[in-house]
Amino acid sequence: MARSIMIQGTASSVGKSLVVAGLCRLLRNAGYRVAPFKAQNMSLNSFVTAEGGEMGRAQVVQAQAAGIAPSVLMNPILLKPSGNAHSQLIVLGEARGTYTAEQYYELVPDLEATVRDAYRQLAQQYEVVVLEGAGSPAEINLRHRDLVNMGMAHLAGAPVLLVGDIDKGGVFAALLGTKMLLSPADQQMIRGVVINKFRGSRAVLEPGLRQLEHLMGVPCLGVIPYTRVQLDEEDGAIEELEAGAPALEHADADFTVAVVRLPHISNFTDFDTLARLPRTRMIYAWQPRDLQGAALVILPGSKNTVADLLHLRTSGMERAVCEHARRGGFVIGICGGYQMLGTRILDPQRVESPVAEVEGMGLLAVTTTFAARKRTCQVQGRFLAGAGEWTRDLAGRPFQGYEIHMGRSQAAPGVPPLVAVTRDDGSQVTDGAASCDGRVIGTYVHGLLDDPVIAAGLINHVRRMRGLPEIEVSDADWRTSCQREHDRWAEILGANLDLDALGRIMGLDLKRAPAGGPAGAGGQAGPGGRGLPAAGESSTSFIAPVR
Repeated sequence: MARSIMIQGTASSVGKSLVVAGLCRLLRNAGYRVAPFKAQNMSLNSFVTAEGGEMGRAQVVQAQAAGIAPSVLMNPILLKPSGNAHSQLIVLGEARGTYTAEQYYELVPDLEATVRDAYRQLAQQYEVVVLEGAGSPAEINLRHRDLVNMGMAHLAGAPVLLVGDIDKGGVFAALLGTKMLLSPADQQMIRGVVINKFRGSRAVLEPGLRQLEHLMGVPCLGVIPYTRVQLDEEDGAIEELEAGAPALEHADADFTVAVVRLPHISNFTDFDTLARLPRTRMIYAWQPRDLQGAALVILPGSKNTVADLLHLRTSGMERAVCEHARRGGFVIGICGGYQMLGTRILDPQRVESPVAEVEGMGLLAVTTTFAARKRTCQVQGRFLAGAGEWTRDLAGRPFQGYEIHMGRSQAAPGVPPLVAVTRDDGSQVTDGAASCDGRVIGTYVHGLLDDPVIAAGLINHVRRMRGLPEIEVSDADWRTSCQREHDRWAEILGANLDLDALGRIMGLDLKRAPAGGPAGAGGQAGPGGRGLPAAGESSTSFIAPVR
């Protein structure tokens, strides 16, 4: 069985996901076969594996750091909030239904066996498993049905590192208070603490560290400096999604992309590459005035399309988007956003909401009907020339992506599709639609814009129409940038953690030189997987804007 280490936190958004990713990269570079694991994840950012299973995107990034293909074993339980205190439950990549919190917790005894089996399969196939907790283990009202924090640590026999975010303030109280709220048995699992996002003087901090170690009875294994890391985190508290957050922009930006901030926004990582394009400014638009000055408006994916559309209608945002299009502006819809741009959305089986039918925004001649079964699959395809000037420079260009949706959309006769795709079951279909004036397009394909050449191609069409010079990107440089960022983050983490002490806790040599290169190089397949392209070869980068 594999050796293990578990990263828990004093709260959400303290950096657990990134610490796990960094440790996976450190262990990979030391020559170990390593895999990430998070028993239960609550996230609207998801990914589809080669086998068609849905899992949290953060574990995909961690798998990439480890040099392996993502597998649903790494995230056996995924909860996707859908509004009104309900979440869709996904078990081992397959949707099981929508439940309230109370209903979900009734299922926990049965789900524990699923979690245990998934972990054991990973532990039998890898030398090391790096586990991630969720929220805080000090949520004492949930301890008796915990699957993801101390309950998982005991199940795996994994020593725990407790991470606190000093940038939030009160980190000493958070670390000590967390331990004090745990049972004696749970306290024994904590073998060290780590302070994250430190900006100040280490000399000034040092006396507090010594006192904290005395009070907690465990060592401080590291103080990690505040670092801007361009890798996906969990989506619970991403700063740029908050109202009033500053734009993601370059100093010479002359082009604004406005992503409409839906209440149930999902897979917003679709736009990370756009935010990194030269001369581009990207904002998340909460209200109609946020669209002023935008050259391109994007309607993103949604976990509750009907509810989000009705929100846009009552808030005035729908009218603002339509006015933007009528004034000659450009609009892109992806997945749920694509459905909203159509003429009608039908839900006869009440799959998503109690509303059987709702009028769409009418910017695309498309009707969507929700089906009982979710479509989750990886796709590859190419752009079609018939979608107008949008794809003039992209016609025939291949891409990789994935679909996650309940709706089935049918375009009216004569409406040109955007792309031709081949799904992972071998079926070949056309997808998406373009408006008659060529200013509005929509598609179900997530990850389409991860390819910088495609993102720049779509942007350049709008730039030409607005009389702006085109931008250029280096495909080769972007293809390897994620791998460089993983290595950079692992180097920072390794320089600020006591690797000798951590190695003793895990029973490993974390500084050993790998024989024959880092383990996992070449994009080895994960358990039961057909594998992904080698590291750096996929058009899917998983890179997020600076945090």
